[in-house]
This record gives sequence, structure tokens and C-alpha cells, in this order.
Amino acid sequence: MSADLRRLPRTYSIRQLCLEFGCTARALRFYEDKGLLSPARDGQNRVYSHKDRTRLLLILRGKRVGLSLAEIREILDLYEVGDGGALQDARSLRKFREKLVALENQRADLDKAIAELREGITSVERRLAQTRPDLLPRAADYDQMLRQHLDGVEPA
Repeated sequence: MSADLRRLPRTYSIRQLCLEFGCTARALRFYEDKGLLSPARDGQNRVYSHKDRTRLLLILRGKRVGLSLAEIREILDLYEVGDGGALQDARSLRKFREKLVALENQRADLDKAIAELREGITSVERRLAQTRPDLLPRAADYDQMLRQHLDGVEPA
């Protein structure tokens, strides 16, 4: 018996992919509606191939680095060109470099904003310490606010 007959192509259910990648069924259906995934059907059930799984991996990576769905589609569509992935790699490289430059610019802007906030906090704390020290928040108040923020709870 040949190896091809013994080893059937692996397929995945929507639930399996959701569990593996930590996404929702709604997200997978959305990507299907946008033409990024093309699962086969077994009655009402979607059956995802290894190719669909790989495409999902690339979609999620692209989203994680901030690519738009249109940019992700542009890269995915180059997979079928038949050049061993060279054109897809070249397009990916260009998009990734563009995104890296944009993120580095955002980080520089954030670093400036953080520095300005720290200067403002120091200045206001200094003034309050001289005029109304009773109005200065305690370190415990700041710690509680930080914990609530990290837990996703709005401060009271």
C-alpha cells in the first residue's frame, strides 16, 4: 500500500482551529465571508484543510503586526503564483518593513508623550506638596489604579 493511501489529508473543524489559535468561530466565518478562507462543507459543517489552517495562521500573524485585511489578502493571493513563494516573500518583506517604520514612529511618539506626562506629574506633585499635601494621592491609590487597569476594570 502506498504512503499516499495510508495517510489521508488532515482536516480541521472550526472548533479545533478556534481552540488551537484562540480565536472565535465568528472570526473564522468573517474571514470566510471576506474570501480569506475557503473551507469545504460536510453538510452544514465547515471542514478546514491544512491550507486553510496555514492561511489562518498567516491572517492572525498579519493582524497581530497591524496589517489590514486587504494587505493580508494581497500577500495570501500571491501564494498561488507558482514561483516557490518568492513574490509572496518579497511583498511580505515590503509590507513588514513599512509596518515596522510606522510602529517605530508610533513608539517614538508614545515615548515623547510618556516623558511629557512624567514631567507634568512631577510638576503637579511638587506644587501640591507645597500647597495642599493632603490632596496628593498615596502610593497605594496609584497601585490600586494600576491593578484595576491591568485587570480591565474602570476606576471608580
